[in-house]
Amino acid sequence: MSEKLLQYILDKKHHAFRVDYTENLAAEYSAKGMPPEERMADRFERLCRAQVPHILPDEQICFMRTTKQIPDCFTEEEWAKIKSEHFIHELGYISNVSPNYEAMIADGLLARRESADEYGKRAIDNIIDLADRYKAEAERVGRDDIAKTLERVPRYGATNFREALQFFRILHFSLWLEGNYHNTVGRFDKYMYPYFKADMDAGVYTSETALALVEDFFLSFNKDSDLYIGVQQGDNGQSMVLGGIDENGNDCFSELTKLCLVASRNLKMIDPKINLRVSKKTPLEQYELGTELTRAGLGFPQYSNDDIVIDGLIKKGYAPEDAANYVVAACWEFIIPKCGFDVANIAALSFPKMVDRVLHKDFVDCATFDDVMAAVKREIAAECDEITAKVKNLWFVPSPFLRLLFDEIKYQNFGVHGTGIATATDSLAAIRKYVYEEKSISAADMLAAVDANFENTPELLEKLRNEAPKMGNNDDAADSISVELLDMFADALDGRKNCQGGVWRAGTGSAMYYLWHADEIGASPDGRRKGEPFGTNFSVSLFAKIAGPVSVVKSFTKQHFAKAINGGPLTLEFHNSVFRGEDAITKVASLVKYFIDNGGHQLQLNAVNLETMKDAQAHPENYQRLVVRIWGWSAYFVELDKEYQDHVIARQEYTV
Repeated sequence: MSEKLLQYILDKKHHAFRVDYTENLAAEYSAKGMPPEERMADRFERLCRAQVPHILPDEQICFMRTTKQIPDCFTEEEWAKIKSEHFIHELGYISNVSPNYEAMIADGLLARRESADEYGKRAIDNIIDLADRYKAEAERVGRDDIAKTLERVPRYGATNFREALQFFRILHFSLWLEGNYHNTVGRFDKYMYPYFKADMDAGVYTSETALALVEDFFLSFNKDSDLYIGVQQGDNGQSMVLGGIDENGNDCFSELTKLCLVASRNLKMIDPKINLRVSKKTPLEQYELGTELTRAGLGFPQYSNDDIVIDGLIKKGYAPEDAANYVVAACWEFIIPKCGFDVANIAALSFPKMVDRVLHKDFVDCATFDDVMAAVKREIAAECDEITAKVKNLWFVPSPFLRLLFDEIKYQNFGVHGTGIATATDSLAAIRKYVYEEKSISAADMLAAVDANFENTPELLEKLRNEAPKMGNNDDAADSISVELLDMFADALDGRKNCQGGVWRAGTGSAMYYLWHADEIGASPDGRRKGEPFGTNFSVSLFAKIAGPVSVVKSFTKQHFAKAINGGPLTLEFHNSVFRGEDAITKVASLVKYFIDNGGHQLQLNAVNLETMKDAQAHPENYQRLVVRIWGWSAYFVELDKEYQDHVIARQEYTV
C-alpha cells in the first residue's frame, strides 16, 4: 500500500479536482420531448466528456469522478406524471443488482459492442474515449505502467490481475456515472481468482506486492464514494462478497480472499464493505481471519450462512446453480448475480405496528392469548395485502450501459423487510404473562397504560422493562412467539405473484425503518415508551436486560429462516476491550461459528466503545476515522446524523 496515496485520500486533497456540473439537462430534454433512453444516453455522454482525468500520487488503479453533481434527466413535473402512472421505487433509478462483471472483464467492451443496441454502442464509445484520455494523462505525467494497462482495457479483455482490477474500476465507475446506485461488487474473489492465480504462479507478484495492489484497488472505492449518498453518508452499497461455495460445491475461499480481508483491515476504510460467506464446513481459522477484521472496528465482515441461504433461495424458485452463487446487495439482501433483477427492499412491514393495531381493535375482546395471536396473524395478512397491492406497473429509468452487463433476466422477485420483531415479541410475551397467565392486569388497563405512555403506571413500566420475558435470553416464553411471527409474515407473502411475474420474499432486516416505524406508533406493552426506536434489523430491544451474547445467539437461531430468505442480520455489539486478550480472537470467532452451526442465517458485529462515541459527539474533529456499523453498512461515526449516532450508543454492549 502507498501510504502517500492513503494519506492523500484521507486528507481529501483529490476533492480539489472536483467541479460543479451546472447544465439543466432535465429542462432541455423536456423541451425537446426526448424519450427516456435517449436522455440517459445523452447524459452519460456529457458526463463522460465532463470528467477531467487525474492520476493521483502512486496510484496503480485510476478513474475518479470529478463532477460534483449528476443532474436528473426529468423535471419535477415529468416525475409527477410518471409517478401518477407507475409505481416508482425510491429514486426511480436501478439499484441493488449485481452485474456480470466477469464476462465483460474477460471479453472487453469492443467484443460486447458488436451485439449492443444503438444506446449501448454510444455508452461503450464514451467509456473508451474517457479511458483514452486517462491513458494520455498517464503518459503526460510519466506513468507508463498505467498507460500500458489502459492500452489493453477496457477495449479488450483483461490478461492479468492488474488489468482485471482496472477494468472493474472502469465498469463500476461507469455504473455510478450512468445514475445507477448501490452498485455492488459481487463475488470478487471468485471471478478475479483466475487472474490472480495466473500472475502468482508466474511470479509476477509476491504476497506482499499482491497485497499492495489489492489495497490500492480498495482505495479506489473511497475516492468518490462520498458523492454517492444514501439515507446517510456511507450508505453507498459497495458490498463485496468473499468465500462460500460455487455451483459445484467447491470452496471459493482462497489466498485472494485472505488478501482482501487483510487489505480491508490495514486500510480501515468503510469501502468496500466486506461480506463473508460461511457454512457448517467453514473451519475456525476462517472465522478468526474475519474476527481480526472485526477487531479493526469497521463493522465487517458480515457473515451469511450458505447452508440456510442456498436452501431458502432454492425453495423460492431459484435454480440451484444460481442460488449457490448468491451475493449480498447493498446491505444484506440476498440477490443473484448476472441474471437477477430482484427489488429486494421494495417495502417493509412493522411487527410492532401489527401488535398495536390488535391492541386497539381486538385486544379487550380476546378471551385467550391464542385469540390475540390469531388477530395478529390477520393483521399481518392484511398488511401484506396492502403492500402487494400497491406495487403495480413498476417502472425504472432505463440504463443502457447497465443493460450490457446482463445477458438475461431470470428473476424479478420482490423483498419485504420485517422490522421490530423483538419489540413485537416482547410485547406479546408480556401480554401473555401478565394478562392471560398471571392475570395481574386486565387487557383494558394494559391498553390504557400503553396509551398514556406509562405516565401514571411507573411500577408496571418497571416490570415490563426489567422483569417481563425478553427475546435474547434463550427464553422460549418470548422466543417461541418470534418464531410464530416470522412464520406468519413469510406465510402471508408465500404464493403471491408480483407485477413482474416474480415472487415475494419476507426478510428480517429493518434498514432505516427501525427509526421510521417506531415513530408511527406510541408506547408498546414491552415497556418501550413513545419515541424510543426499535432494535436494528433482527436484534434485541435496546433496553432489554440480556444475559449475554450466547443467550442472544440461541434466541436468534430458532426461527425458520429458509422461509424468510430476504436477509436481515442479527447485530451484536462488543466492547472493543473484548478483542485485547490473547485468546480474544478465538473466543469471538468461536461465537460466530456457533451462530452459524446453530442455524443462524446472517450476522454482523460491531467493536465499539460507548465513551469513545460520546466523546466523538462532543469533539468530532478528533474522531474523523471512527467507524461503526449502522443497519447493513458501515460509516464514519461523525458523519452520521445525531439520531443514528444515538441509536448506536443505545445498543447493547457485550463481552465474551
